[in-house]
Formats: sequence, C-alpha cells, structure tokens
Amino acid sequence: MAHVDIKDLSKHFGTLTVFDGVDLHVDDNEFVSILGPSGCGKTTLLRIVAGIVEATAGAVLVDGETIHKPRPDMTLVFQNFRLLPWRTVEDNVAYGLRLQGNSKAAARELAQPYVQLVGLEGREKEYPYQLSGGMQQRVGLARALAIQPEILLMDEPFGALDAQTRELMQDELLKIWSADRKTVLFVTHSIDEAIVLSDRVVMMQSNPGRIVDVIRVPFDRPRDATAIRTDPRFATLRAEMWALLRQDPLAGDSAPGRTGD
Repeated sequence: MAHVDIKDLSKHFGTLTVFDGVDLHVDDNEFVSILGPSGCGKTTLLRIVAGIVEATAGAVLVDGETIHKPRPDMTLVFQNFRLLPWRTVEDNVAYGLRLQGNSKAAARELAQPYVQLVGLEGREKEYPYQLSGGMQQRVGLARALAIQPEILLMDEPFGALDAQTRELMQDELLKIWSADRKTVLFVTHSIDEAIVLSDRVVMMQSNPGRIVDVIRVPFDRPRDATAIRTDPRFATLRAEMWALLRQDPLAGDSAPGRTGD
C-alpha cells in the first residue's frame, strides 16, 4: 500500500511553463486518471512522479518520502509497448525480475502467474512479432505487475490500440486491478476510458497546465464496463468533463472521448 502526494509542483523548460502549482493526493489503492488536452503536461507530470524527470519547484512524496529518482516499488507503463523483440513472452515478463537479481529460472517461475493473469497462458514461448497489439500490451502490463510495485503509473497505455481492442483492454485492466489492487495514476485523452476505469478523474487545462477540477466517479466496484456505459450517470459525467475540456483552447474541436496524439 502506498499513497502519493504532489505538492505545489511546477515544471519549466526555459521560458516555457509546462504546468504550475499542481497539488494532488492519491490514496492507497486508488485509481486516479489525469485527463486533459495535449500540451497540458500530463505525461511530464507522470514522469516527475516516476522520478525520471526533475521538477522545477515543488515535491512529490510517496508515503511521506520525497521522490528524487525511480523507486523499486513504482513502475511506469508506456503507450508503446517497449517489449524486447528478441525475448519471448515469458522472458519479457520476467525482464524486471531479472534486473532485481533473480536467476533466469526463478524469474520465469515468478513471472508465470502474471502471464496467466493477463490471459497469455500457452503463449509463453512466442515472440512479440507473433502477437497482436493488444497481446503485446498485455505482456507490457504483466511485466510491470510482475515486480509487484505498490504504485502503477500508466501513460496512455492503450492509446496505440484500435477502438475495439482498447475497450477489451480496459475490461482486462478492470479485472486485473480488482484482483491485485495497486495505487494507479493513469494518463489518458479519453473521457470514456477515464470514467470506466477511475475512482477520480483529475481534469487539467493548459497554458500553463493546471488542475481545474477533480471529479469523483460514482460507480461501485467491481465494475462491468458495458453496464457503466449504458448508465445515465455515465452520459452526465461525460458531458461535464467534455464541457471542461471545451474551455481549453488547445482542446480544439476533437470529439469527446477521442484518443489524442
């Protein structure tokens, strides 16, 4: 269990202010999405939390300890799957375990439950080129979970997938998170995705990036994604979030819920 505190965080690149004065608390085992247009600083914020980018001002704390570098109890899942093409499914999933000092045999054994968890049992010996995009992302998710992080940071993990596969992966993530709850900070451009997955949605606007609202999602867990999308409250939440996005000039005229760049 781990909670995250983001306190008065700012990031500047030269004269460009990416975001300024960001404050956010994420509870133990809470699933929080960050939603906003391109350019509002979502990914930069996530990378600062991960300890791979340095903030200009402010601090990020995990259980009261200030983050200065990547932590072994926190992992980042990217949009592009970043699998090693010369390694099999089981060896990609076991990669982080090998970096922790486990032998090849021990890492494979420890990885196997996570291969099963993401529905790839029986495909352990296949290589990334033999898998669909959705399956490759499952491998990436299993690799992240196998090191048993307390905090899972996800940067548009389904953004490169087609619409149908993306919804299937959202369903899978709901099941996986329910079975093995982590503290999750999830960056997305998709309103629908944020509502289906999250306990709360952090709404950001740009120029400079800032939090303009934090919206609690009222649906109980465990969740049925199909039932949520047909619930009248879903349409109400979607309209509320879209209205906030439309106030941002960088949101353009893209349709609500559409995946950004």
